[in-house]
Amino acid sequence: MKIFAVDTALGACSVALLEDGNILVHLFEPMDRGHAERLAPMVDEAMKTAKVDFSSLDRLAVTTGPGTFTGQRVGLAFMRGLRLALKLPLTGITTLEAIAAAAQQETDNAKAAAIHDARRDEAYLLLRDTETVILPPTVMPFQDAVERIRAFGPCVLAGTGAQAAAENMGPGFELSSIRQPDALWVARLATQRPISPDAPGPLYLRAPDAKLPGGKALV
Repeated sequence: MKIFAVDTALGACSVALLEDGNILVHLFEPMDRGHAERLAPMVDEAMKTAKVDFSSLDRLAVTTGPGTFTGQRVGLAFMRGLRLALKLPLTGITTLEAIAAAAQQETDNAKAAAIHDARRDEAYLLLRDTETVILPPTVMPFQDAVERIRAFGPCVLAGTGAQAAAENMGPGFELSSIRQPDALWVARLATQRPISPDAPGPLYLRAPDAKLPGGKALV
C-alpha cells in the first residue's frame, strides 16, 4: 500500500510517501510562512524523486490541526482536492499526535506530552501513553498545561513549548528534539486508522487572530 501525506499546519512544510511502511521519499522544511507557495513544488519534487505516479497511490493523509489558521487550510485544501481527483480515502491526523509519536520513537519513551506555544500565554496540549491519546488536543493557559503534564507523570516532552515546560519539571521528564509535526508520522499514524469515506475538516481550538474592520472576529 502506498500512502502519501503532507503537513503545513504549524512551523514546517513536509511531505512523505510510504509503501508498506517503507519510506520512498521524505521532505521536511522548517518555515513560519510561505506554505502555500512551497507545498505544490514540494509534492511535485517528491513524486518525481520516488518515480511514482499519483494513480498508483492507495491512500492520503494530512494534518488537521491545531495550527495556524492559514497553515491548516493550505494542507487540507490541497489534499481534499487530491482526494476528489484521485478518488482516494483521506485520513486526518492531529499535529500534536504526530509530534508526540515522533518523540516517543526518538526517545523510546512510552509516554509523551506534546505542548505547542499557542501565544497569549496559552498552549496546545496532547498527552499520549503508548498508542492511546489520554488527553486530545486542548488549548489552555501555559502554566495549566505544565501542571497537567506534571500530573501525567514522567514522560518525553515535545513541541515548541517543550523547552519552557521542561524547566518546570523534575526528574523523569525527558526533552526530545521534536518541535514540529512531520508528514512522515502523519503517514505512519494514518496507516493505523480505519478508512473513512468522509473528508477530514480543520481542528480549530480557538478563533483566528485576524479581525474584520470594527474588531469582529472572522468566521
